[in-house]
Amino acid sequence: MANILVVDDAQIIRASISKYMEGFGHSIIATAGNGEEGIVQFKEHSPDLVLMDISMPEVNGIKNGIDALCEIMKINPSAKVVMVTSQGEQRLVMEAISKGAKGYILKPVTKEKFQNIIEKLDLK
Repeated sequence: MANILVVDDAQIIRASISKYMEGFGHSIIATAGNGEEGIVQFKEHSPDLVLMDISMPEVNGIKNGIDALCEIMKINPSAKVVMVTSQGEQRLVMEAISKGAKGYILKPVTKEKFQNIIEKLDLK
């Protein structure tokens, strides 16, 4: 069972992701509505996996999920971060992968997409 941090500015997406991951037996240990909150929650909880939106409002210099990813990778270079993204953000997805993201999930989110990422990352 993995401890998971969900970072997305849309509460409905945070709730959907949480429902799917809990359905697979994992624990949602924290959620955040922007990148800065996500960094704070990562420091506090050291999750096994972070599921993070790429496009979020800028808060205190953290422009988006990629900025938050970079800060998390500084804290723990072996962190498992998977980006959750909308269609048409392919350039941003590739940038996130190059900066340490372990994968991505395209919105709309589905149970099958999360099952695939769980298997890919070998989460127990």
